[in-house]
Amino acid sequence: MIEAICSFRNAASLAALAVALAGCALLASPGAAPPSLFALDPPRESARPRDASAQTIDIAPPGARAGFDGPRMAYVTRPYELKFFAQHQWVESPARMLAPLLMEALLRDGRLDAVQSGASLAAALRLETEIVALQQEFAAHPSQVRFTLRAQLLDLAERRVLASSAFEAVEAAPSDDPYGGVVAANRAVARVLDAVAQWCGENATRPASGTPAYGRVR
Repeated sequence: MIEAICSFRNAASLAALAVALAGCALLASPGAAPPSLFALDPPRESARPRDASAQTIDIAPPGARAGFDGPRMAYVTRPYELKFFAQHQWVESPARMLAPLLMEALLRDGRLDAVQSGASLAAALRLETEIVALQQEFAAHPSQVRFTLRAQLLDLAERRVLASSAFEAVEAAPSDDPYGGVVAANRAVARVLDAVAQWCGENATRPASGTPAYGRVR
């Protein structure tokens, strides 16, 4: 009886191992279609003439909240539950794509001379940002994309916060699918970038307010 039980257990273990290996083979199948990759590359507005006396602003690498810190494209169908598309994703994390876009937006605004973090030891200001949300929402019809970015402007010489704020844009998707979400995301990001650049230019010479602000981008 003991031998029979052991044989049964060995057979069961081998069967479980075979199933696991078959699962791995399926996951690693060379014939599986690669995911579709998309980029954040919003349309550019025309640039203003550069201010000759513009202060240098250091663009810190953007951060991102949990769930938005990788290349997966997020969507929601009900509050508090974040899901991800299986066959569609960003070409890299939104935070990494956002860094050069922030610099371009500030340079187009013309009031500040934006540089990548650490590129200039003489930077007078520093912009720190964090992606709070970048998600396609299917609770409404048509679906919409929400992009929320928190920003903080620092005076490096005086080691103080000049201003802090959060920016949010919501854009309707042209179609209720991942590609429609990509189009809407780029529109939302473009609006937020323009608002952040304007906000930085306005607050660079103002006294520190110390009061965070939050507002939807119009």
